Amino acid sequence: MLILAAAPLGNVLDASAHLRAAILAAKYVAAEDSRRFSRLCRDLDITHTAKVISFFEGNEIERIDELMEILQSGNDLLVITDAGMPGISDPGYRLIRAAIERNIGVNVLPGPSAVTTALLLSGAPSDRFCFEGFPPRTSGARLTWFENLAQEERTIIFFEAPHRLPECIADAAQAIGVNRKGAICREMTKTYEEVIRGTLGELNEWAQAHEILGEITVVIEGFDPGSQSYSESDLIALVLSKESAGISRKDAIADVAREIGVAKRDVFDAMVTSKRNEGKM
Repeated sequence: MLILAAAPLGNVLDASAHLRAAILAAKYVAAEDSRRFSRLCRDLDITHTAKVISFFEGNEIERIDELMEILQSGNDLLVITDAGMPGISDPGYRLIRAAIERNIGVNVLPGPSAVTTALLLSGAPSDRFCFEGFPPRTSGARLTWFENLAQEERTIIFFEAPHRLPECIADAAQAIGVNRKGAICREMTKTYEEVIRGTLGELNEWAQAHEILGEITVVIEGFDPGSQSYSESDLIALVLSKESAGISRKDAIADVAREIGVAKRDVFDAMVTSKRNEGKM
């Protein structure tokens, strides 16, 4: 059985009785950081007897065969990352797929999650949300990444390294707009937990003015189609932009209507007007 165990984000009191029992029973543990795992055991006041195998992003692929041998020999394998749930922007996904492909059972010990904790702390709508992992590290790719999310209607959640946060929030404000609301959640469940809520413009000012340390999760409210109106010239410009990228006019009209939440007929009528005006020139 492959056992995926959620670890506390910071406060050891969030560890479940199920997690304690699983660690005590484990013969094999795949840990993101063996030192962090040992510290967790000390904090839980338990002594494990498992063989601990290093399993982190840098060696995840090369470790799969070794871990599969353990599972295929009839042993359970407990997978635990530094905090939160394995496989969520942490090692685990590839191992889960490999186990499923070989008909090996998978069990999840539910527990702390930075994604849902930040979502609730932010106060953003929680009925629909998407988790986007980490943004690209380079500015140009990151800006494009945010531009592609600008009209995402679900609440957006992502992780970011503290030293990249100021540039990241600046790019988000530029691509999505300074008035969109969001929250920066820092060191959740720990002694110095901090949640900064405001518009992206306000969050950008905060990020530029502070030294930022610790684990960071960012939440941005989704796009509200009813909050933005488009003039006829706006619709024409959007369609022409897509056409210049090689998309047919018919598809460009449909794409624009869907992306900005307006009737396709309105976009079509704008393009008819544009064509008439060209004929008069």
